[in-house]
Amino acid sequence: MTIEATTGLGLTTQELAEELAHVSTPDTLTTPFGEFEFFDGVPKPQSVQSIFDGLDLVRGITAFLNTVPGASLVAMRRGLRTAGVDSPDKIGYTDPRCTSTPIFLTPNTETTYGVTFLDLKAWGPTVIEAPPQSLCVVDDFWFRYVADMGIAGPDRGAGGKFLFLPPGYDGERPDGYYMYESPTFTNFVVIRALGGVPAIKQSRIYRLSDAAAAPENTFVNIGEQAINTVHANDFSFFEEVGQLVTEEPTTALDPERAGTLASLGIHHGTPFAPDDRLRGILDNAAQIGAAMARATLYAARDPQSFRWEGSSWKEGFVGGSYEFLNDGARNLNARTLFHYAATVITPAMAHAQVGAGSAYIYTAEDADGALLDGGSTYTLTVPANAPAKNFWAIDAYDTQTRSLLQSTAYPAVSSLAEDIQAEDDGSHVLWFGPTAPEGKESNWIPTLPGKSWWPLLRLYGPLEPWFDMTWRLPEITRVHD
Repeated sequence: MTIEATTGLGLTTQELAEELAHVSTPDTLTTPFGEFEFFDGVPKPQSVQSIFDGLDLVRGITAFLNTVPGASLVAMRRGLRTAGVDSPDKIGYTDPRCTSTPIFLTPNTETTYGVTFLDLKAWGPTVIEAPPQSLCVVDDFWFRYVADMGIAGPDRGAGGKFLFLPPGYDGERPDGYYMYESPTFTNFVVIRALGGVPAIKQSRIYRLSDAAAAPENTFVNIGEQAINTVHANDFSFFEEVGQLVTEEPTTALDPERAGTLASLGIHHGTPFAPDDRLRGILDNAAQIGAAMARATLYAARDPQSFRWEGSSWKEGFVGGSYEFLNDGARNLNARTLFHYAATVITPAMAHAQVGAGSAYIYTAEDADGALLDGGSTYTLTVPANAPAKNFWAIDAYDTQTRSLLQSTAYPAVSSLAEDIQAEDDGSHVLWFGPTAPEGKESNWIPTLPGKSWWPLLRLYGPLEPWFDMTWRLPEITRVHD
């Protein structure tokens, strides 16, 4: 027995016309890429190339914004190689701490760093012996978290042996190691030790095959070397990403980002050789993408970016996820913002604990909403009882390079400084400008006329008033003549 369905009334002539309008393309379409012409929905021959140029530009901008993390590490490795850190057994370090000479993304001037890259393709399984009481991180070549070593790691700061295996490894897995298999052959290693340079020099990196008689490591002081570790903002950016894609297995990157890059001629196993047309489009795409990244960083529009309501102080980690995830969705702006300004990714940074880890906020404007001008003088009052178990510090950075402002070797003020001046109520008034106010030199960070700058506050060991927001940093105030 069959059952006849009741016939619906369908659409009226007017309703059908409205539906067709929704699915149709007009004969002439004005776009940011020019005017496109169609014959009944089919692109006219004279518009086809312009449409594809627009598609390539959109894909190029998307690729820039989404692959900043990888390009950042390609540039970091290139810069370290320039400094002589060109193999895993060579560890660059900042003695006694980083100066403003090297171009690094937002380093601090208060702690000593050690950095190098693992090469699991050339070396195979590689061992890292982390020094005691250290904060060490390994990220893969796409700047994704692989492991914490030290205080935030499984050794809990006691010091331990960590074994890193290349992708697809099916060989020996000996006991006695904290073991990790990385998605990429190249991995970024960052070492921070509470004991400073002597502690960092206790680090050991060697091939697993050399474990019975591990050779000594070489340590290279990079704190004052003139090197660049920051990725490009022009066509060269895509060459940086192309180098990464060529070196790493196809499984190293998610299909969506890999597909975007492949549509631009960047894929594993084939040289990246764009013609002049595509090269020009990608140069434009990188510059537009950089403009968007800078707006996302300096003029964030996500309400979650702001530390306090009505304040310009912003969080570096938006959403509190080291994977930039929120209800299963990737916060793409948060990922671009963080990696355009900073290096190292670890859950320990995204989820600071009371009395442990670090907290960070920054701004790029004064109390009136004006951009910070290196030719003007400003003050910032750090209220009394800053919620930092260890200490607080403010560093000034160059808005172009996102590196330390090259106005002095150490463009920073720290609560640890012996000569820092406190007010009667325990607060500290800091000064920024091209010249120091008389008698305020110890609380002053020099700036450069003709350049902008931006400050970043770090709290080492943030305390409860930071988390419950009962302590608040005021805005930076311009001193008017």
